[in-house]
Amino acid sequence: MSSTRPPRASGDACGSLLLRVQGGDEQAFEQLYRHHAPMFLATILRVVRNRSLAEEVLQEVFTEVWTNPTRFSPQVGTGRAWLTTMCRRRAVDKVRSVQAQQDRDFTEGSRHARDVEPDIQTEALNHAESARVATVLQKLPAEQATAIAMAYYQELSHSEIATTLDVPLGTIKSRIRDGMARLRAHLGVADGR
Repeated sequence: MSSTRPPRASGDACGSLLLRVQGGDEQAFEQLYRHHAPMFLATILRVVRNRSLAEEVLQEVFTEVWTNPTRFSPQVGTGRAWLTTMCRRRAVDKVRSVQAQQDRDFTEGSRHARDVEPDIQTEALNHAESARVATVLQKLPAEQATAIAMAYYQELSHSEIATTLDVPLGTIKSRIRDGMARLRAHLGVADGR
């Protein structure tokens, strides 16, 4: 009796295709993907609960199947079981990776929020959505209001504003500084300098 047993042809279609993939058979790989990917996608989707991530995991699994097909051994189990296990493990790894990234992002965001000190410009921006600020902006000279709007609403750099308006950089900086001083005065915001 031999210790190696071939996969059952009728009972292990995945295994048969995987053995052909081990021999470099591209058609077998295409057939494996075409016939079995939807089932494996559903398996992954139950774990990751996000179609985009599930498709990414499925792609990683099938890339590994193509690049390293010899990891499958019919002596250990069926092709379907091997692929299902691979999909589940990769899906769990993806969930852990995404959660770890979210935890790092949250930690970094919390640290950044603690490090940021409110300043006059931030206070002005926080009030920018109010009608009061809009009204005060309209009372500023047009050059100052335009420069401030471009800097804070359009988020352009001083250099970009100077280029757009075809005005020297120093002039733009002065307009923004003077306009912010007038804004603070009109809004009753204390100058924190």
